[in-house]
Amino acid sequence: MVSISIIGTGYVGLVTGTCLSEFGLNIICMDTDAQKICDLEQGKVPIYEPGLSALLIKNVSFGRLRFTTDIASAVAASQVIFLAVPTPPGEDGSADLRHVLAAADSIAQHMADYKVIVNKSTVPIGTGRKVKEIVRAGLERRGLSLDFDVVSNPEFLREGSGIRDFMHPDRILIGTDNEKSRAIIRDIYNVLYLIDTPFIFTSIETAELVKYASNAFLATKIAFINEIAGLCDAVKADVRDIAKAMGMDGRIGKFFLHPGPGFGGSCLPKDTKALVNIGQEHGVRMSIVDSVVKANDFQRRRMVNKIETSLTDLKGKVIAVLGLAFKQGTDDVRDSSSIPIVLELIEKGSRVKVFDPQAMENAKKLPFADIASVESGRYNDVVQDDFAAGPFKIMYCADEYDAANGADAVVILTEWNQFRHLDLARVARSMRGKRFFDFRNIYEPADVSKFGFDYESIGRPRP
Repeated sequence: MVSISIIGTGYVGLVTGTCLSEFGLNIICMDTDAQKICDLEQGKVPIYEPGLSALLIKNVSFGRLRFTTDIASAVAASQVIFLAVPTPPGEDGSADLRHVLAAADSIAQHMADYKVIVNKSTVPIGTGRKVKEIVRAGLERRGLSLDFDVVSNPEFLREGSGIRDFMHPDRILIGTDNEKSRAIIRDIYNVLYLIDTPFIFTSIETAELVKYASNAFLATKIAFINEIAGLCDAVKADVRDIAKAMGMDGRIGKFFLHPGPGFGGSCLPKDTKALVNIGQEHGVRMSIVDSVVKANDFQRRRMVNKIETSLTDLKGKVIAVLGLAFKQGTDDVRDSSSIPIVLELIEKGSRVKVFDPQAMENAKKLPFADIASVESGRYNDVVQDDFAAGPFKIMYCADEYDAANGADAVVILTEWNQFRHLDLARVARSMRGKRFFDFRNIYEPADVSKFGFDYESIGRPRP
């Protein structure tokens, strides 16, 4: 049986390692973060992903999934090594490959026999070749001439449904330049091969570009429907009906045609910017993708403008924001549209009360770390004015009703299921104002307006 190590226990590495262990393979997940590894050994999962914790605990108990901080032992124990380390964007939008190249160098320092090094991280075109050069140079420094292969195997996991996406993928993409490594990687995914999952074999460079092209296209669909929604606001058309009619066209498809405050997360914003940068490096103008990046930034500002226009002046207003994660089903706030919207509301003089079922702690760590804040308790249905007069700019609330209490407006930015069935009578009774901004279009306008709210959504006529 092929032994496998995963370098990096972030979202991709942890989901990949856990799911491969569920296939019956022996997996070692390695990370330099000692506290994270200690927590994982105790069954504590550092991210919120439905189903991941139970699957991890199960496979640890069967001895198929182990964790370590020792890269030497991980390399020695494995024939196949997946790189699932971060590739954060630099200031110019390009992918930062420090972690990828450092991992490749560490592998070269410790390998003693044939290895297949698999890039699972999203990396620019040509990274596979760079990894080969780094490993070859590292071996030469040790006076060794060992055989090894580098493969590109991009992930297509959606946060919130990562387990299902791994177990039931649309395709498995393998970029390699020889049959030996191709056969080894195909064997790893044999469970999926047997259930007729499509396998696509390409060159390394092609596989690297497929991931960027896919994410850029999905981002384009989102940006497009957001622009159509803006036009709908102006001409009093209904974007829901437009999206439904468009989606029935087989050439277009119904997915990613849901307007909102802008796309976010760890992939689409980063990968669109990186693709523009890759084009610049190769003298190719990526004008459509560049426009998508700009359109997404504008969409976030447009949401603030809608709130400001409705309230006339944001100074001194208390705004309840429901949702900080970039989408439901995750605690990830990386590039979430909610974050810049909240920050701009505060900059314009508002005090913001926030609640998210999963992402509160992550928001506190980085995006809101330097903002004067306070923790709230759970209120009764009595309007509280203390926050409006207090010194704090942001309040972390106990639940959605706590956030709405005493607010001039409610703004829904993440489509969590629990926000879809608010007790609107209770919300209306506890608020100071009656503005309701549904920026995920999860309510019917008439259903909200009957409680006395001034209701606004995206791309739908106002009641």
